[in-house]
Amino acid sequence: MRVFRLYIVILTIAFFLGCTPTIVEYTPRMHVVRAGETLQVIAWRYGLDVRNLSQWNRIENPNLIFVNQQLNLIPRDGDRTVSVLRNSQQSELTSTQSVLPAPSWLWPVKGPLLSTYGSDSGTGKGIGIGGEVGSGIRAAATGRVVYAGDGLIGYGQLLIIQHNPTYLSAYGHNDRLIVSEGDSVEQGQVIAAMGIGPGRQPQLHFEIRRNGGSVDPLAYLPR
Repeated sequence: MRVFRLYIVILTIAFFLGCTPTIVEYTPRMHVVRAGETLQVIAWRYGLDVRNLSQWNRIENPNLIFVNQQLNLIPRDGDRTVSVLRNSQQSELTSTQSVLPAPSWLWPVKGPLLSTYGSDSGTGKGIGIGGEVGSGIRAAATGRVVYAGDGLIGYGQLLIIQHNPTYLSAYGHNDRLIVSEGDSVEQGQVIAAMGIGPGRQPQLHFEIRRNGGSVDPLAYLPR
């Protein structure tokens, strides 16, 4: 009897080992606008280009959305899309609009590289740069602040800067934000103070996004 039970257990383990389920990434089709959200932040959350999100929802003024408004997160028939590079798929769709060149980037802070792009630490969509709490965080390129706050889970106090219609950068885990939404910033300008990130370490979470999709900042920052 014991041998029979052991045989059943072995068969069960072998079955599960041989039939590992396939994990399918789920992408929502709709988002309901919450208080305090902007179209730019919603696009950032889902890795979309804000121009696509505006077009798919027939929004003429990207600064004008309403609480409880339902937004399509996928194109409808006949909608055109710009080039999107998703972190999970690392594939690029055909672009129907011109892609503006990348700015000349500077490192936002000097410090050791604590996590690389795609790592398990944090969101995996950027890099972690170490330092000291309160260290000045600088704008990696000239642009305009399109988000300043703590409404995105996993980023802490976050700044998002738009440099042109193609490129944005993000600065997370800040202890204090020095600039506000709508401010224009110059390259090298101090925009925040470093705070605590994953592992209770002082660090900056830094991202670069191209047409809404995350890219490896180390491919753009000077060596």
